[in-house]
Parts: sequence; structure tokens; C-alpha cells
Amino acid sequence: MLSGAALMALAGCGATGTDGKAGPSGPPTVLRVPAQYASIQKAVDVARSGDTVLVSSGVYRESVAVRRPGVVLRGADRNKTVIDGEFSRANGVTVTGARSVVENLTVRNHLANGVLFTGVTDERLQGSGAGGAGYDPLDTTKFPPLKGFRASYVTAYNNALYGIYAFDARSGLIEHAYASGQSDSGIYVGQCDPCDTVVRHNTLEHNAIGIEVTNASSDLYFLANTARRNRVGLTINSNNLEALGPQHEAVVVGNTIIGNNDDRGPEQADGGFGIGVGIGGGTRNRVERNRIEDHRVAALVLRDVQGYPVRGNRVSDNTVDGGTALVLASPRTGGNCFTGDGPAVTSPRSLPRAVTSCPGRDVPLAAQGSTEAVTVPPGVSFKRVAAPGPQAVMPKARTAPARPAVDLPGAVDLARYRLPGVATGDRGRS
Repeated sequence: MLSGAALMALAGCGATGTDGKAGPSGPPTVLRVPAQYASIQKAVDVARSGDTVLVSSGVYRESVAVRRPGVVLRGADRNKTVIDGEFSRANGVTVTGARSVVENLTVRNHLANGVLFTGVTDERLQGSGAGGAGYDPLDTTKFPPLKGFRASYVTAYNNALYGIYAFDARSGLIEHAYASGQSDSGIYVGQCDPCDTVVRHNTLEHNAIGIEVTNASSDLYFLANTARRNRVGLTINSNNLEALGPQHEAVVVGNTIIGNNDDRGPEQADGGFGIGVGIGGGTRNRVERNRIEDHRVAALVLRDVQGYPVRGNRVSDNTVDGGTALVLASPRTGGNCFTGDGPAVTSPRSLPRAVTSCPGRDVPLAAQGSTEAVTVPPGVSFKRVAAPGPQAVMPKARTAPARPAVDLPGAVDLARYRLPGVATGDRGRS
């Protein structure tokens, strides 16, 4: 969703520091902060397509707006190059320049987002809080999507909304990121169709939600991520207050979604807790070959939402363990199917064959499923979630050539993503 707070956050860009004119013509170069430029913003304002803004270790107290295309913003050390919002600035990095990249750095302590990729460029709209009820229906004609983006080796923690947020953006890749302590979600993909985006090899923990998807559809893949110790692991939703609904055709394969019963993270806004994967009004999504275990409420919840029934989703060949495996909260089967997941407790208890074989068929349910009531522990402020330890750094960050976000996300071979094995230490507190 694009809340009123998030809209205001989009405008938080810090000082520009230059007149915005391009630097000298010539081959791509490296602009060094602070050796050559006193701030990150001053460097990105003069960077040309293909340039790298290389930021040395240190704490940088600024919000950065990357408006130019094809700029690679890179930290010299993921764990020591830190953009700190000090709980007073909105966003760490806002990217509206097509094909630009954020990699190998940390963003923390922001009042909205750690890193934001978006096609919404009107700062007057961004700062107005338009939407009234907390949502702004996207004008997809006025604000066409940002085309080409990448976040790699980014650590995002203790941000008030999202760690890494792709809104009205397509042709992207989010990989090797770590996100914790977000009040909403670690990674959020919203309002794109087709998205042409891959989210892979990321770790999300101690967030209200690990990964969140709303009105984001088609050619959208979540592969080999680990969502553990959040309140909810992964959600896929349709929202009738936003553009591009209903959501459809996302692919969730090869992920480890374990122990999302966290009592040390922020409270989820809708009270969600103890759920592995939730699909609210989503259609024709595939959830296959995931390890979804140890959830106090349910491994998977499929439910109707206002304006959008949950329809045609395929849930197959997952490993599901601990508590209720599937809740189908709809008066009809809706062509959803649930198969190959082993013996499982479901709600309703007895699922008709229309659900237990794929493709599913649409027939009435004798009883609608429901989630079990559990005592939900109170959440903590996003400001109080413990900082993470060091994360794996980008190889050869100081010398690697720039790779702008061109021709992304590339070919996706789902056969490469098998059912994950059992990993020690992934269980959440309960």
C-alpha cells in the first residue's frame, strides 16, 4: 500500500548539494564519497549513466534521492557504510532514475522506508498525503512505472514502514538483502502489472511481515528466500482501494518460511500472527516446493477480501509441519487447489476433491474455514528491535565494474529451486 505517511516519505530527499548538471562526458567513472564529494547526494547529482558512486565506510546522516538513470550507488563495506535516518528523516534512498542500483550498504532508523524504488515523481503529490483514507490510487498514466531497478546486498533495519519497497516499478531484482525490525514488512512489492521482478536469496526476520505483495502481478517471482521469526512470513493481497487489482500470477518457490511467531518484533497492523503464507483475494498464484513450518495459527491461509474472492491458487509439493496446514476462508473452493503437501490438518476439516487435486474446481464449501484463536503477544516499537549482526558483503565491492539494472530480471529457471532442506536455528519463538 502507499499510505499517507509513505507518500510524504517519498519527498524526503535531503540536500541536493549541486546544480544538478551532469559531470564531464567520457567513459563510466567512480565518484568517491567523501574523498571527492562531501555527501552522497552531491555525488549522485552529478553521476552519469554507468557511473558508480562508491561510498566509504562511515555513518551518513542524509536522505538520498537518485533521480538520474543508470547510476550505481554502492557502499565500500555493507556493514560499515550506513545511511542513518536518526528517526527523523523519512527515506534512506529514494530511486526514481530508471536502471539505477543500490548495493552493499545499510539503511537504518528511518520514519518510512530504507530503500524505495518508484515511478511516482511528483514531489507535490508525494508531500501532500493525498488519499485521505491512507491510500492513494495510483494514476498509472501520469506516473508510468520505473523501469529497471536492483537492490543487492542491502541491509535494512529499524525502519517504520518497509525495508526495501518497490512501488510502481518493474523489471527489477532484489537479492541478497537482509531486513529486520520494520513495522510493516521487510520487502514490499506493490502496484505493478506486469512486474517482471525477481526477489531471491533474501533473509527477513523480526518484521511485522517478512515479504508483502499487494496488487503486484505477472512475472513476479519469490525464490529461495528465508522468512523466519516475523509475525507473518509472506502475504499476497488484492486491495480494492489501490490500482491494478486484483492481484494475480505471482510465483513462490523454494523458500524457507519458518517460525513466524515472533514476540520480539513490531506488531502487524491487522493483528496477523503465527501465519506462514497468507493469500488475501489473490488469484492464480503458485506456491510450490517451500518449507513452511512451525506456525502457531496456520501454515497457509487463503481468504476472500472486500471486492476480491481468492481464486485459482495452486499450493503444491510444500513441506508443511506444525499446527493447521491450510485455512480456506471462503464460502467456495474457488478453483484453489492444495496437493502434495502430505498429511495435514485443514480448516474446514474435510476438503472436497475439488480442492485436493489440481487443477482445482469451483464448488460450494459445506463450511467455511477459520483460523484458530491464539493469544497474540504485544509487539515492540520498531526502534527497539535489536540490530542485526554482520551480513555477507558484495564480492570485490571496491573494484567491481558497475552493473546498472539493464535487462532484468533475466531468465527464470524454476527447476533450479528445489524444496529447501531443514536448516538449524530457523525456528521462531512461540
